[in-house]
Amino acid sequence: MDAQRTPADPALAALPQPGSLSLLFPNTALRSFVFALAFAVVVLESLQVVGAQLGILHQVPEGHVGVYWRGGALLSTISSPGFHLKMPLITRYEPIQVTIQTDQVKDIPCGTKGGVMIFFEKIEVVNRLQREYVYETIMEYGVGYDRTWIYDKIHHEINQFCSSHTLQEVYIDKFDQIDETMKEAIQRDCTKYAPGIEIIGVRVTKPSIPKIIARNFEIMEEERTKVLIAMEKQKVVEKEAETQTKKAVTEAEKDAHVSRILMDQRLMEKESMKKQQEIENEIYLAHEKSLTDAAFYRELKEAEADKLKLTPEYLELKFIEAIANNSKIFFGEKVPGMVLDQRLLGNFLSKVSGRDEL
Repeated sequence: MDAQRTPADPALAALPQPGSLSLLFPNTALRSFVFALAFAVVVLESLQVVGAQLGILHQVPEGHVGVYWRGGALLSTISSPGFHLKMPLITRYEPIQVTIQTDQVKDIPCGTKGGVMIFFEKIEVVNRLQREYVYETIMEYGVGYDRTWIYDKIHHEINQFCSSHTLQEVYIDKFDQIDETMKEAIQRDCTKYAPGIEIIGVRVTKPSIPKIIARNFEIMEEERTKVLIAMEKQKVVEKEAETQTKKAVTEAEKDAHVSRILMDQRLMEKESMKKQQEIENEIYLAHEKSLTDAAFYRELKEAEADKLKLTPEYLELKFIEAIANNSKIFFGEKVPGMVLDQRLLGNFLSKVSGRDEL
């Protein structure tokens, strides 16, 4: 039995070898059906390609416009979305998108200022071709205008940016500025050379850097995070201390305010008592003065009355009343002398009254 020869090329080895279909499809009818199905698929694909060239009716999808070439020359005719007619074999048409589209530029290598090679896995450019500039843009740059002004331009600008910045700046410090830098650079050149292309935005993903350097950045970030955590803790402690200080000051101010209020209250009470005492003293003084004035006036009037009463007759009357009140009965030889003494007293009083008149 002869051994089956194995192809040296691995790609050829992966292809079906003679007799392999017999192993997969042992039934002859089933094997014939598979061959017929494969032939039908190839024929349909060929018919679709030929039909696109030979067809008279074609459709422009929404969000696109149709551009046409006749004999290789670009026509100025621009068709709107919908069904249109064209000459088969002579006229060729392509749909051109005029709505907002996103082009993804992948696997962009670039070298930093320090010589480190990094890769941007994906950069997305949101752009739009303005309808009124379709003819000029296609005339100058063809259907693949975005290859020139989006894909190739991104490669150029990202390499320019990396070559003038260090890895630290590209990866961390100025990474947030790359998208705006790319947008401004592309739009500036498009405005100058291809004004129909509008750059709406650029989204840049984080570049891939060597693992050793990435680990160093991770360590640096961990240390930075620890520092930030320590700073935040310090801020929290300082804030708590500040809060406690403000609380103590507030309590002290409240106590001082309460003490001031109580002191003012006591002073007001003392002032009120003082005024009350002054009023009472004034009342007492006025009362005592009134009593004194009344007593003085009474004594004065009594003195004046007594002066008016000091007449000889009144004095004699009082003398007699006094003697009468103190009268006693004596028995003896000298009783008449008492009468004699009374006469002498009366004469004495007469003389006294006479001196007063003089």
